[in-house]
Amino acid sequence: MTANSDIQFTPDGYVALVQRLRARGYALRGFAASDPAAPHLILRHDVDMSLERAAEMAALEARHGISATYFVLVRSEFYNPAAAASGAALRQILAGGHRIGLHFDAALHPPSAQDEAAAAECALLEALVGTPVEAISFHRPPAADVGGAERIGGRLNAYAARFTRDMGYCSDSRGAWHHGPPLAHPAVAARRALHLLTHPIWWMGAEAAPAERLRSFLERRFAHLDAELARHCSVHRPEGGR
Repeated sequence: MTANSDIQFTPDGYVALVQRLRARGYALRGFAASDPAAPHLILRHDVDMSLERAAEMAALEARHGISATYFVLVRSEFYNPAAAASGAALRQILAGGHRIGLHFDAALHPPSAQDEAAAAECALLEALVGTPVEAISFHRPPAADVGGAERIGGRLNAYAARFTRDMGYCSDSRGAWHHGPPLAHPAVAARRALHLLTHPIWWMGAEAAPAERLRSFLERRFAHLDAELARHCSVHRPEGGR
């Protein structure tokens, strides 16, 4: 349990959080359909590290009638959205009634080319998932990018003022509510819209400290790469198989 919330960072804890917001009159909305002045709840998931965990969270939400937008990187050292296993995970997310957005790492592009680069990455992601990408979220944005333009690359910008200042905004960055838990947010008390950003890696699986979750992720990732290396190269012998 985190120090600043009675919600556990577990699958059951996540469902309980959404259900408690719904019990306060919040209705789930996507970015385009949200009204900052209404009790609308935008559920956003930035997939920084693991599409496997994202697919697990999407299945959990689908079982409870919850819909969200999953923002996926197309340039990442942690996963390849064009790989077979990633494609299966993305199809599972879409099958749960969720949306796919682009998680855009602006640091990989010069400022003058970011709009064009975002549009190109959206086109690539759309080709992979077969559905339109309507929104973009920045990956680890500098403070100057929060509250910025309404659109980037022709798509809605999740960090635009409409979604971060006109409505409540709350994030579980680094596995904790560093700016206060969602249920205590002033926007909730005022029944204004809430934009809730969560990361699947902090919620799926048994409760654990953030550092322990990252170690577990590395172990699973190593096991996957180890098996793939053995499958593609007979010289390699997987760990435990020597």
